[in-house]
Amino acid sequence: MYGKSKREFYFNRKTDQQVENIKHPYMKKELLEVFDNQFPDRDYTIEIVNPEFTSVCPKTGLPDFGTITIRYIPDKVCIELKSLKYYYLEFRNAGIFYENITNTILDHMVEVLNPRELTVTTAWKARGGITETVTVSYSSTHT
Repeated sequence: MYGKSKREFYFNRKTDQQVENIKHPYMKKELLEVFDNQFPDRDYTIEIVNPEFTSVCPKTGLPDFGTITIRYIPDKVCIELKSLKYYYLEFRNAGIFYENITNTILDHMVEVLNPRELTVTTAWKARGGITETVTVSYSSTHT
């Protein structure tokens, strides 16, 4: 499930340049830090919302703006928020599709947290009158 990803390139019509669509091996999951869950015997939900997420469209090179929501039921550890903020900054100048962002964040969070459940939802601002929301989920009971 978490195998190697390959690099993909897309042509930027506005600048006549090739733009890399960065996938998860190139984002720094090592920035993510955790701390011990003080209530590991209890199921409870943590929701983290970042309403100011930015990345770059790999086709046009234009900025994309969205809201990232992570909801998870921790097991032994929880994510440290400052490290998550710095992790998000890795996407700021990355040419990457919405779907890849959402799945990359899920993959990295699952690897770092090993949660009981985790859902990542990305809701993107309108571009050309179209919005998009991507949701991906993980459950430790389905592995």
